[in-house]
Amino acid sequence: MIIRSKAPLRLGLAGGGTDVSPYSELFGGAVLNATIDQYAYCTIEETDNGSIVFQANDLDQKVKYKAMPNLPVDGHLDLHKGVYNRIVKQFRIKRPLSFNLFTSCDVPPGSGLGTSSTMVVAILKAFTEWLNLPLGDYDMARLAYEIERIDLGLSGGKQDQYAATFGGFNFIEFHDNDRVIVNPLRIKRWIIDELEVSMVLFYTGDSRSSDKIIREQQKNTSEGKKVHVEATHNIKKNSYVMKELLLKGDILQFCKALGKDWENKKNMASSITTKNIDKIYDAAIKAGAYGGKVSGAGGGGFMIFTVDPVKKLNLINALNQFSGRVLNFHFSDNGCQSWKINNND
Repeated sequence: MIIRSKAPLRLGLAGGGTDVSPYSELFGGAVLNATIDQYAYCTIEETDNGSIVFQANDLDQKVKYKAMPNLPVDGHLDLHKGVYNRIVKQFRIKRPLSFNLFTSCDVPPGSGLGTSSTMVVAILKAFTEWLNLPLGDYDMARLAYEIERIDLGLSGGKQDQYAATFGGFNFIEFHDNDRVIVNPLRIKRWIIDELEVSMVLFYTGDSRSSDKIIREQQKNTSEGKKVHVEATHNIKKNSYVMKELLLKGDILQFCKALGKDWENKKNMASSITTKNIDKIYDAAIKAGAYGGKVSGAGGGGFMIFTVDPVKKLNLINALNQFSGRVLNFHFSDNGCQSWKINNND
Protein backbone atom coordinates (compact mmCIF):
# COMPACT_ATOMS: atom_id res chain seq x y z
CA MET A 1 0.00 0.00 0.00
CA ILE A 2 1.22 3.50 -0.88
CA ILE A 3 -0.20 6.60 0.79
CA ARG A 4 0.39 10.11 -0.50
CA SER A 5 -0.50 13.53 0.85
CA LYS A 6 0.10 17.17 0.13
CA ALA A 7 -0.50 20.36 2.12
CA PRO A 8 -0.47 23.92 0.71
CA LEU A 9 1.93 26.65 1.80
CA ARG A 10 0.49 30.01 2.80
CA LEU A 11 0.97 33.72 2.29
CA GLY A 12 0.66 35.72 5.50
CA LEU A 13 -1.32 38.75 4.34
CA ALA A 14 -1.95 40.48 7.68
CA GLY A 15 -1.69 39.95 11.42
CA GLY A 16 1.43 37.78 11.39
CA GLY A 17 3.08 37.68 14.82
CA THR A 18 -0.16 38.16 16.76
CA ASP A 19 -0.55 34.35 16.72
CA VAL A 20 2.67 33.92 18.71
CA SER A 21 2.60 33.27 22.45
CA PRO A 22 2.46 35.07 24.82
CA TYR A 23 0.82 37.87 22.78
CA SER A 24 -2.11 35.72 21.64
CA GLU A 25 -2.84 34.67 25.24
CA LEU A 26 -2.50 38.17 26.69
CA PHE A 27 -4.28 40.21 24.02
CA GLY A 28 -5.74 37.82 21.45
CA GLY A 29 -4.45 37.52 17.90
CA ALA A 30 -5.96 37.78 14.42
CA VAL A 31 -4.37 36.70 11.15
CA LEU A 32 -5.43 36.95 7.51
CA ASN A 33 -3.78 34.39 5.27
CA ALA A 34 -4.28 32.47 2.03
CA THR A 35 -2.87 29.22 0.68
CA ILE A 36 -1.14 29.00 -2.69
CA ASP A 37 -0.32 26.29 -5.23
CA GLN A 38 3.04 25.45 -3.64
CA TYR A 39 3.05 22.34 -1.49
CA ALA A 40 4.73 20.05 1.01
CA TYR A 41 4.45 16.40 -0.03
CA CYS A 42 4.61 13.09 1.81
CA THR A 43 4.59 9.47 0.63
CA ILE A 44 4.40 6.43 2.92
CA GLU A 45 5.26 2.99 1.55
CA GLU A 46 4.18 0.18 3.86
CA THR A 47 6.89 -2.51 4.20
CA ASP A 48 7.37 -5.77 6.05
CA ASN A 49 11.12 -5.64 6.72
CA GLY A 50 10.91 -4.41 10.31
CA SER A 51 12.52 -1.02 9.63
CA ILE A 52 11.53 2.64 9.50
CA VAL A 53 13.10 4.92 6.90
CA PHE A 54 12.64 8.69 6.68
CA GLN A 55 13.95 10.43 3.58
CA ALA A 56 13.67 14.15 2.80
CA ASN A 57 14.49 14.24 -0.90
CA ASP A 58 14.77 18.02 -1.19
CA LEU A 59 17.11 18.20 1.82
CA ASP A 60 19.16 15.15 0.78
CA GLN A 61 18.73 13.63 4.24
CA LYS A 62 17.92 10.04 5.17
CA VAL A 63 17.70 8.16 8.47
CA LYS A 64 16.90 4.51 9.16
CA TYR A 65 15.86 2.72 12.36
CA LYS A 66 14.58 -0.63 13.49
CA ALA A 67 10.82 -0.51 13.98
CA MET A 68 10.22 0.75 17.52
CA PRO A 69 7.52 2.77 19.31
CA ASN A 70 9.71 5.82 20.02
CA LEU A 71 12.45 7.25 17.83
CA PRO A 72 15.27 9.50 19.07
CA VAL A 73 14.82 13.24 18.51
CA ASP A 74 18.42 14.12 17.76
CA GLY A 75 18.43 16.86 15.13
CA HIS A 76 18.01 14.55 12.12
CA LEU A 77 14.58 14.87 10.48
CA ASP A 78 12.99 15.57 13.86
CA LEU A 79 9.72 16.82 12.31
CA HIS A 80 9.20 13.40 10.75
CA LYS A 81 10.07 11.52 13.92
CA GLY A 82 8.02 13.89 16.07
CA VAL A 83 4.86 13.08 14.11
CA TYR A 84 5.54 9.34 14.28
CA ASN A 85 6.29 9.38 18.04
CA ARG A 86 3.14 11.35 18.87
CA ILE A 87 0.87 9.15 16.74
CA VAL A 88 2.15 5.91 18.24
CA LYS A 89 1.78 7.31 21.76
CA GLN A 90 -1.55 9.15 21.44
CA PHE A 91 -3.38 6.51 19.44
CA ARG A 92 -1.76 3.59 21.27
CA ILE A 93 -0.53 1.84 18.16
CA LYS A 94 0.40 -1.63 19.37
CA ARG A 95 1.48 -3.33 16.15
CA PRO A 96 5.00 -2.54 14.89
CA LEU A 97 4.90 -0.07 12.01
CA SER A 98 7.33 -0.79 9.20
CA PHE A 99 7.49 1.77 6.38
CA ASN A 100 9.47 4.11 4.17
CA LEU A 101 8.44 7.76 4.35
CA PHE A 102 9.51 10.30 1.73
CA THR A 103 8.99 14.07 1.83
CA SER A 104 9.71 17.08 -0.35
CA CYS A 105 8.65 20.70 -0.63
CA ASP A 106 8.23 23.08 -3.55
CA VAL A 107 10.20 25.85 -1.81
CA PRO A 108 13.34 25.87 0.38
CA PRO A 109 13.12 25.64 4.18
CA GLY A 110 13.17 28.97 6.00
CA SER A 111 11.24 30.62 3.16
CA GLY A 112 8.62 32.33 5.32
CA LEU A 113 5.73 30.43 3.74
CA GLY A 114 5.19 28.13 6.72
CA THR A 115 7.23 25.23 5.32
CA SER A 116 7.99 23.43 8.61
CA SER A 117 4.43 23.49 9.92
CA THR A 118 3.02 22.60 6.50
CA MET A 119 5.36 19.62 6.31
CA VAL A 120 4.15 18.44 9.73
CA VAL A 121 0.56 18.66 8.48
CA ALA A 122 1.41 16.73 5.30
CA ILE A 123 3.12 13.94 7.25
CA LEU A 124 0.31 13.82 9.80
CA LYS A 125 -2.29 13.66 7.01
CA ALA A 126 -0.49 10.71 5.40
CA PHE A 127 -0.43 8.79 8.70
CA THR A 128 -4.11 9.64 9.24
CA GLU A 129 -4.97 8.19 5.83
CA TRP A 130 -2.87 5.08 6.41
CA LEU A 131 -4.03 4.29 9.95
CA ASN A 132 -7.59 5.67 9.65
CA LEU A 133 -7.07 8.02 12.58
CA PRO A 134 -10.17 9.90 13.86
CA LEU A 135 -8.93 13.43 13.14
CA GLY A 136 -11.10 16.28 11.84
CA ASP A 137 -9.59 19.51 10.52
CA TYR A 138 -9.45 21.27 13.87
CA ASP A 139 -8.06 18.14 15.51
CA MET A 140 -5.34 17.77 12.89
CA ALA A 141 -4.25 21.42 13.00
CA ARG A 142 -4.18 21.37 16.80
CA LEU A 143 -2.18 18.13 16.89
CA ALA A 144 0.31 19.46 14.33
CA TYR A 145 0.75 22.56 16.51
CA GLU A 146 1.34 20.47 19.63
CA ILE A 147 3.88 18.23 17.88
CA GLU A 148 5.91 21.17 16.64
CA ARG A 149 5.62 23.62 19.52
CA ILE A 150 5.24 21.35 22.57
CA ASP A 151 6.71 17.94 21.74
CA LEU A 152 9.66 19.27 19.73
CA GLY A 153 9.92 22.64 21.49
CA LEU A 154 10.23 24.66 18.27
CA SER A 155 9.40 28.37 18.44
CA GLY A 156 6.64 29.78 16.25
CA GLY A 157 3.04 30.82 15.97
CA LYS A 158 -0.21 28.95 15.48
CA GLN A 159 -1.45 30.10 12.07
CA ASP A 160 0.52 27.84 9.72
CA GLN A 161 -0.91 24.53 10.89
CA TYR A 162 -4.47 25.80 10.48
CA ALA A 163 -3.82 27.41 7.09
CA ALA A 164 -2.28 24.20 5.72
CA THR A 165 -5.11 22.06 7.08
CA PHE A 166 -8.09 24.20 6.06
CA GLY A 167 -6.75 25.88 2.90
CA GLY A 168 -8.14 28.91 1.04
CA PHE A 169 -8.55 32.44 2.41
CA ASN A 170 -9.01 32.42 6.17
CA PHE A 171 -9.31 34.95 8.96
CA ILE A 172 -8.04 33.11 12.02
CA GLU A 173 -8.53 34.33 15.58
CA PHE A 174 -6.38 33.25 18.51
CA HIS A 175 -7.43 33.40 22.14
CA ASP A 176 -6.11 32.31 25.52
CA ASN A 177 -5.87 28.61 26.42
CA ASP A 178 -4.77 27.99 22.79
CA ARG A 179 -8.33 28.43 21.52
CA VAL A 180 -8.41 29.01 17.77
CA ILE A 181 -11.32 29.97 15.51
CA VAL A 182 -10.95 29.61 11.74
CA ASN A 183 -13.25 31.86 9.71
CA PRO A 184 -13.20 30.81 6.02
CA LEU A 185 -13.75 33.85 3.81
CA ARG A 186 -16.17 33.69 0.90
CA ILE A 187 -14.41 35.93 -1.60
CA LYS A 188 -15.73 36.47 -5.11
CA ARG A 189 -13.60 35.02 -7.88
CA TRP A 190 -12.92 38.36 -9.54
CA ILE A 191 -11.51 39.72 -6.29
CA ILE A 192 -9.13 36.78 -5.98
CA ASP A 193 -8.10 37.18 -9.63
CA GLU A 194 -7.47 40.91 -9.17
CA LEU A 195 -5.42 40.34 -6.03
CA GLU A 196 -3.42 37.58 -7.73
CA VAL A 197 -2.53 39.74 -10.72
CA SER A 198 -1.61 42.61 -8.37
CA MET A 199 0.94 40.61 -6.38
CA VAL A 200 4.54 39.56 -6.92
CA LEU A 201 6.20 36.91 -4.78
CA PHE A 202 9.99 37.23 -4.66
CA TYR A 203 12.45 34.83 -3.04
CA THR A 204 15.34 36.83 -1.61
CA GLY A 205 17.72 33.89 -1.79
CA ASP A 206 18.34 34.12 1.94
CA SER A 207 17.01 31.16 3.89
CA ARG A 208 16.66 31.93 7.59
CA SER A 209 15.70 30.33 10.87
CA SER A 210 12.66 32.00 12.38
CA ASP A 211 13.54 30.74 15.87
CA LYS A 212 15.76 33.69 16.87
CA ILE A 213 13.32 36.30 15.56
CA ILE A 214 10.32 34.73 17.25
CA ARG A 215 12.14 34.36 20.56
CA GLU A 216 12.99 38.07 20.43
CA GLN A 217 9.31 38.88 19.79
CA GLN A 218 8.28 36.70 22.71
CA LYS A 219 10.84 38.37 24.98
CA ASN A 220 9.70 41.85 23.95
CA THR A 221 6.07 40.96 24.69
CA SER A 222 6.87 39.32 28.03
CA GLU A 223 8.84 42.38 29.11
CA GLY A 224 6.05 44.71 27.96
CA LYS A 225 8.28 46.80 25.69
CA LYS A 226 5.99 49.62 24.57
CA VAL A 227 7.22 50.06 20.98
CA HIS A 228 7.00 46.33 20.29
CA VAL A 229 3.60 45.81 21.92
CA GLU A 230 2.07 48.86 20.22
CA ALA A 231 3.40 47.70 16.85
CA THR A 232 1.81 44.29 17.39
CA HIS A 233 -1.48 45.94 18.42
CA ASN A 234 -1.40 47.95 15.18
CA ILE A 235 -0.73 44.82 13.15
CA LYS A 236 -3.75 43.13 14.70
CA LYS A 237 -5.98 46.15 14.03
CA ASN A 238 -4.77 46.25 10.45
CA SER A 239 -5.73 42.59 9.94
CA TYR A 240 -9.39 43.48 10.56
CA VAL A 241 -9.14 46.43 8.18
CA MET A 242 -7.51 44.32 5.47
CA LYS A 243 -10.09 41.56 5.86
CA GLU A 244 -12.89 44.07 5.24
CA LEU A 245 -11.09 45.61 2.24
CA LEU A 246 -10.60 42.17 0.73
CA LEU A 247 -14.21 41.12 1.18
CA LYS A 248 -15.39 44.38 -0.40
CA GLY A 249 -12.97 44.04 -3.29
CA ASP A 250 -11.13 47.31 -2.60
CA ILE A 251 -7.85 45.86 -3.83
CA LEU A 252 -6.11 49.23 -4.23
CA GLN A 253 -6.52 50.11 -0.56
CA PHE A 254 -5.73 46.51 0.40
CA CYS A 255 -2.45 46.71 -1.49
CA LYS A 256 -1.51 49.98 0.19
CA ALA A 257 -2.42 48.59 3.62
CA LEU A 258 0.05 45.76 3.08
CA GLY A 259 2.89 48.29 3.08
CA LYS A 260 1.69 49.87 6.33
CA ASP A 261 1.75 46.43 7.91
CA TRP A 262 5.46 46.13 7.07
CA GLU A 263 6.34 49.37 8.86
CA ASN A 264 4.76 48.04 12.06
CA LYS A 265 6.26 44.58 11.63
CA LYS A 266 9.80 45.97 11.60
CA ASN A 267 9.24 47.30 15.12
CA MET A 268 8.43 43.84 16.47
CA ALA A 269 12.05 42.59 16.48
CA SER A 270 15.42 44.00 15.41
CA SER A 271 16.28 41.13 13.04
CA ILE A 272 13.07 41.16 11.00
CA THR A 273 14.68 43.19 8.24
CA THR A 274 18.22 43.19 6.81
CA LYS A 275 20.27 45.48 4.56
CA ASN A 276 19.53 43.21 1.59
CA ILE A 277 15.79 43.20 2.33
CA ASP A 278 15.80 47.00 2.62
CA LYS A 279 17.58 47.33 -0.75
CA ILE A 280 15.09 45.01 -2.42
CA TYR A 281 12.17 46.88 -0.84
CA ASP A 282 13.48 50.30 -1.93
CA ALA A 283 14.04 49.07 -5.49
CA ALA A 284 10.49 47.68 -5.59
CA ILE A 285 8.98 50.98 -4.45
CA LYS A 286 10.97 52.87 -7.08
CA ALA A 287 9.66 50.44 -9.70
CA GLY A 288 6.06 51.30 -8.78
CA ALA A 289 5.12 48.86 -6.02
CA TYR A 290 2.43 50.10 -3.63
CA GLY A 291 4.18 48.35 -0.78
CA GLY A 292 5.44 45.02 0.40
CA LYS A 293 6.53 42.90 3.32
CA VAL A 294 8.55 39.85 4.22
CA SER A 295 6.39 36.75 4.49
CA GLY A 296 6.55 34.95 7.81
CA ALA A 297 8.77 35.91 10.73
CA GLY A 298 11.20 37.95 8.60
CA GLY A 299 14.96 37.99 8.17
CA GLY A 300 14.87 36.48 4.69
CA GLY A 301 12.83 34.06 2.63
CA PHE A 302 10.03 35.38 0.41
CA MET A 303 8.83 38.96 0.08
CA ILE A 304 5.32 39.89 -1.05
CA PHE A 305 4.82 43.03 -3.16
CA THR A 306 1.64 44.66 -4.45
CA VAL A 307 1.54 46.71 -7.63
CA ASP A 308 -0.72 48.07 -10.36
CA PRO A 309 -0.96 45.13 -12.81
CA VAL A 310 0.06 47.49 -15.63
CA LYS A 311 3.37 48.09 -13.84
CA LYS A 312 3.90 44.48 -12.79
CA LEU A 313 6.54 43.72 -15.43
CA ASN A 314 8.52 46.82 -14.40
CA LEU A 315 8.54 45.53 -10.83
CA ILE A 316 9.61 42.04 -11.89
CA ASN A 317 12.46 43.46 -13.97
CA ALA A 318 13.63 45.54 -11.01
CA LEU A 319 13.56 42.52 -8.69
CA ASN A 320 15.41 40.36 -11.21
CA GLN A 321 18.46 42.59 -10.73
CA PHE A 322 18.94 40.92 -7.35
CA SER A 323 20.17 37.38 -6.78
CA GLY A 324 16.74 35.98 -5.85
CA ARG A 325 13.90 34.89 -8.10
CA VAL A 326 10.26 35.70 -8.77
CA LEU A 327 7.90 32.80 -8.09
CA ASN A 328 4.75 32.52 -10.18
CA PHE A 329 1.83 31.37 -8.06
CA HIS A 330 -1.94 31.04 -7.87
CA PHE A 331 -4.16 30.98 -4.81
CA SER A 332 -5.34 27.52 -3.79
CA ASP A 333 -8.78 26.67 -2.40
CA ASN A 334 -7.97 23.26 -0.94
CA GLY A 335 -6.34 22.35 2.34
CA CYS A 336 -4.30 19.20 3.01
CA GLN A 337 -5.31 16.15 0.98
CA SER A 338 -4.40 12.48 1.02
CA TRP A 339 -5.06 9.36 -1.04
CA LYS A 340 -4.13 5.66 -1.25
CA ILE A 341 -2.63 3.70 -4.12
CA ASN A 342 -2.91 -0.07 -4.22
CA ASN A 343 0.38 -1.24 -5.71
CA ASN A 344 -0.52 -4.94 -5.75
CA ASP A 345 -0.47 -6.31 -9.26
